[in-house]
Amino acid sequence: MEGFVNGLNGILWSTPVIYICLAVGLLFSVLTRFLQVRHIKEMFKLMFQGKSSEAGVSSFQALSISLSGRVGTGNIAGTATAIAMGGPGAVFWMWAIAFIGAGTSYIESTLAQIYKVKKDGVYRGGPAFYIEKGIGIKWFAVLFAISALLAMALLMPGIQSNSIALAMENAFGMNTSVTGFIVIFLLALIIFGGVKRIATVAQYAVPFMAIGYMLVALIIIGVNITELPGVIGLIFSSAFGADAAFGGILGSAIAWGVKRGIYSNEAGQGTGPHAAAAAEVSHPAKQGLVQAAAVYIDTLLVCSATAFMILFTGMFNTVGADGETMIREGLPGVEAGPGFTQAAVETVLPGFGAGFVAISLFFFAFTTIMAYYYMAETNVAYLFKKSKWPTFILKFVLLGSTFYGAVKTAGLAWALGDVGLGLMVWLNIIAILILAKPALIALKDYEAQKKQGLDPVFNSTKLGIKNADYWENGYQEEKKTEKVS
Repeated sequence: MEGFVNGLNGILWSTPVIYICLAVGLLFSVLTRFLQVRHIKEMFKLMFQGKSSEAGVSSFQALSISLSGRVGTGNIAGTATAIAMGGPGAVFWMWAIAFIGAGTSYIESTLAQIYKVKKDGVYRGGPAFYIEKGIGIKWFAVLFAISALLAMALLMPGIQSNSIALAMENAFGMNTSVTGFIVIFLLALIIFGGVKRIATVAQYAVPFMAIGYMLVALIIIGVNITELPGVIGLIFSSAFGADAAFGGILGSAIAWGVKRGIYSNEAGQGTGPHAAAAAEVSHPAKQGLVQAAAVYIDTLLVCSATAFMILFTGMFNTVGADGETMIREGLPGVEAGPGFTQAAVETVLPGFGAGFVAISLFFFAFTTIMAYYYMAETNVAYLFKKSKWPTFILKFVLLGSTFYGAVKTAGLAWALGDVGLGLMVWLNIIAILILAKPALIALKDYEAQKKQGLDPVFNSTKLGIKNADYWENGYQEEKKTEKVS
């Protein structure tokens, strides 16, 4: 089974695919005139504007749902794996894919807003919706929805629950089955409460967990601040093959940095647009810009915090190009994953590292599974006109796959997750390359209205964008229910 899955990953994540992801991000960055630089102040300002409505959530709540998916085990275990397989240079390539990926995130999230629909009283949207309405190819849209449903409900929850279980076992000696039952019990309390409960939990849990993690990282970095020049130099020299020790694995540095970067920040993956579509905004570009900022928060802040803790303390191992010979072995016998970060924290805060990382992983991974459910539910809503019973079944399928992931091997969990991610990336990248124009029109319209001193509002008919049914008569303000500031 594991051999078959790894073989499939070899196709989905072949070298050309890695470079295609980089090229697409660069293309969208150029087409948007590097909005991730030009509008960086606007991106963060828009996060805290607007209100939720009866049909939609606020921009901040949508961002929180999106960050729930982005900020997960990939930020701790995934970053460690990238360093283990690609060396310190992989960190640079994670930064690179985050920077250019912000442009990709804008495009896909704005498309989700443009082509969103109102179903069962709430906004729904995402790649399946914009593929059907924007490109007009039904089977392509159905294929993405099925792939997303398989990935979000079956293949990827196991990565998150597996990391939680291993971290809890390592830190507290907790049986993986017990951890699995606790996770699915808490998860059930939230997902059976619907979209609004998911958004409410996310808006409080995500900032809490991210700030707490960053504070501990700053302590570790502060104690080892003299290592800063050496670590930065090592990252950049390794990223371009100039370092004597790590220069021989340049290809691995790029491949693992890009793969783990995309897995963590989700730019181009097609997951972020699901949450983006749920936001109550007057113009699609607003949420597109907010979602672009989410990529920065995930990779440039949280992933970097993990990488710096590991590299500043030297608590990591790296294998050579053959996948067996150790180039560096700072932690003999420790597998790539949470163990690197736990050891890094222990060097400064003895007796604290294992428990802290285990609890951090619990929050990071748990909220990610919660976000996966929301994305899976959105694709169920797309596939089934009457989605009550399919949605009910989905809840139990996801709970089952989450528990199974907690007790199966980590290698298979990550391999299955990579298959799910790879399928979605392939399909979504093709879609947004075909359909980028409406998102670029929306950005131009947003910028023009801002220059006139207006609060931008969107009208798809005036802009000549077809099948954007929600916006064809201009923005129709929904009844507001809650202010987020």
